[in-house]
Amino acid sequence: MVAAALDHPGLRLTAAELIALRPAFRPARHRPAGARPGAIPARVAGQGMDLREIRAFAEGDDQRRIDPGATARTGQLHVRSFHEDRDDTRLLIVDFRHQMLWGTGSALRSVRAARWLARIGWQAVAQGASVALMAVKEGALALLSAGTGTPQMLALSQTMAQAHDAALALGSGQSSLATALVQARRMVPPGGQVHLATGPDGLAGADAALSQLARGRVIRVHVILDPAETTPPRTALSVRHGHAARHGRLSPLDCGALLAHLHSLGAEARAVSPDDTG
Repeated sequence: MVAAALDHPGLRLTAAELIALRPAFRPARHRPAGARPGAIPARVAGQGMDLREIRAFAEGDDQRRIDPGATARTGQLHVRSFHEDRDDTRLLIVDFRHQMLWGTGSALRSVRAARWLARIGWQAVAQGASVALMAVKEGALALLSAGTGTPQMLALSQTMAQAHDAALALGSGQSSLATALVQARRMVPPGGQVHLATGPDGLAGADAALSQLARGRVIRVHVILDPAETTPPRTALSVRHGHAARHGRLSPLDCGALLAHLHSLGAEARAVSPDDTG
């Protein structure tokens, strides 16, 4: 009976459903440099090591970038401009710990998290980015090194589905995401992106690790919500504790304070409703 229940759509995650989230359009060969018609791909100015140009000093330029040689030759201040250092690696971290393995709607919260990140992964490979995976289970990590293109997303979908099966087979625990976030620093170099899908209580005890990971990287936390948290039942519910019993109504979860706290740690954060994840 248990095995049959886990085969129900929304309870057991399958690689096929993640692969089916692949966009219908073909990936572009090059990413546009801007939104203007006729824009061509180009490396942008930034703080990297590759010289872009030497030009006359303009108001607002960083005086630390004044080029002594060009200034001496011309008698006018000149500055060096460099190409921006970018590492287009995107790490997807999906939380499959026990607090994600429940749901009151059509899918477990863990399944909603996997579907949401799979969409992000497909969009990333369509843009030519490298994608890696970290699936967090109680006391264990399932890792997939960064790669590009459709073959990488096929492998990622399979790895994610297998990790979810393993998580369902494990007992409950109290592990923190802190260890996973420390490992993430080794997988994503500065300049890369991290997409973390977890629940409203998923980052308890991991503030320091999240703040360190955010240094030099773009961190996006996707807070996956269940229908009971966004549209709780209107009827009163009975709550019992020992001989005591009460009735009460659930209120919609307000994530405002949590999102503000994550922003203060250097992460971008958003609440993801059940309508977004299917």
